[in-house]
Amino acid sequence: MPKYTLHYFQMRGLGELCRQIFALAEVEFEDKRYDMEKEWPAFKSQTPFGQLPVLEVDGLFIPQLYAHCRMLAAEHGFAGNSPFESAWVDAIADQHKDFYWGDFKKFWWRALDAAEGDLVWEELTIKFGIPERDKFFPLIEKQLKETATGFLVGNSVSWVDLLISEHVSVIKRVVPGFLDAYPETKEHAVRIQSISQIKKWIERRPITAH
Repeated sequence: MPKYTLHYFQMRGLGELCRQIFALAEVEFEDKRYDMEKEWPAFKSQTPFGQLPVLEVDGLFIPQLYAHCRMLAAEHGFAGNSPFESAWVDAIADQHKDFYWGDFKKFWWRALDAAEGDLVWEELTIKFGIPERDKFFPLIEKQLKETATGFLVGNSVSWVDLLISEHVSVIKRVVPGFLDAYPETKEHAVRIQSISQIKKWIERRPITAH
């Protein structure tokens, strides 16, 4: 078995997906977390692209989150059960990436730290949050209804189930009621995070703001 080390900051953030893949596969890994101000500047020059997360495998660095996920999922059986399913797993993940890093982020990053009565956040919700939500989550609802298996692709859990369920769970916590029009999506998140390995990980992972 390779020796895995995940290098990321002291938060869930972009590192959480790999952590959940390791948990689901019951594979040991070193969860190396960096203080953004004290430790990260010294380590930054050692990373391939000057950013985190970085996955280290037997001393070799691999950059980019989705590269990590695709490799780990393929190794441990969470990338779909056929080339067709694998393509769909990747397609949904890429669609989520477009959604998350598009106009939705203008709303979301403000939402993470918004105080009650934040008029700027309320404006961003109307301008970006709701429209972008209503472009993306109908696709997830449709996919779940079409598979009718409880999973986004095929009849078994894949890494894109972890991706969507984690983001949905955070949205539900940060903006209660924001996804009430998407019940299949909310139920899917609960179902995936109730898988025993994932549930155990969530219960023992470090408590962080983000």
